[in-house]
Amino acid sequence: MGGGEIIALNVFLAVVIVFIVGFIAWAVPVRLWIEAISAGVRVGIGYLVGMRLRKVSPPAVVRPLIWATKAGLDLNISNLEAHYLAGGQVDRVVRALISADKANIDLSFNQAAAIDLAGRDVFEAVQVSVNPKVINTPKVAAMAKDGIQLIAIARVTVRANINRLVGGAGEDTILARVGEGIVSTIGSADSHKAVLENPDAISKTVLGKGLDSGTAFEILSIDIADVDVGKNIGAELQTDQAEADKRVAQARAEERRAMAVAKEQEMKALVGEMKAEVVKAEAQVPLALAEAFRSGNLGVMDYMRYRNVEADTDMRKAIAGPDDGGSPQVSD
Repeated sequence: MGGGEIIALNVFLAVVIVFIVGFIAWAVPVRLWIEAISAGVRVGIGYLVGMRLRKVSPPAVVRPLIWATKAGLDLNISNLEAHYLAGGQVDRVVRALISADKANIDLSFNQAAAIDLAGRDVFEAVQVSVNPKVINTPKVAAMAKDGIQLIAIARVTVRANINRLVGGAGEDTILARVGEGIVSTIGSADSHKAVLENPDAISKTVLGKGLDSGTAFEILSIDIADVDVGKNIGAELQTDQAEADKRVAQARAEERRAMAVAKEQEMKALVGEMKAEVVKAEAQVPLALAEAFRSGNLGVMDYMRYRNVEADTDMRKAIAGPDDGGSPQVSD
């Protein structure tokens, strides 16, 4: 074997050895195993290698197990690994169990794992259960019976209910129910002054309605932080109603006026037609007289008497005055 072949073989062996050493260093977390043994957690090297092969991060399971063991909790590494494979946060669950144990809160591993898998922060829930949380409501506007608007802000102190964290409603439901209770309480007040004088009445009324039913929290107190006077809604509504009534009345008056104008135009048209008929009839009079002369039904004396009657009628009209109210005109 030549010198070049020996060198190539040595390089190949070196690469293989480095690969094997690197694989062992990755597959066998010796440092983590030493940490577990020094903390009193019995876990074998083979189990750690199996966790690697099952695509489970050994530090994400073993270190929380070390915390639990040091805190005096007896947890099973298989349960922690199963929770990790289910997509849960093992460290958060273990921290929650440690906090609950120190606070004398009854919380089992299965319950904590179920809360974590439900999407809630179980560690924060335990903290809120030990240290109640204050939630500020947005501005809630309501109107008393006297028409004055009041704008209230409340602070709701809640404590997490561990037994209702899975399936229970969240903070948004609490805020919505408290806002509804504030609106109902202010709306039932006879005067806004009564609410301003005794805002605690709102807290007592709302708190007595059991608003935390079906939620993941227990309401400890509801405190009214601020109450401001808003608009005079009643006066604005009355003003708007008066304006609307005025517009309706104007519309009806305009309708009646239009009908009267239409009726007047109709009467003028009718009078015009009647005048036209009279003029047409008067135009037939000379023709009728001529025909009466030709047929012998009308003589000269009869015609003269007709003219005398006509002249007498015109004189009477002149004496009585014209129809348009002008002064009478007497012919020479």
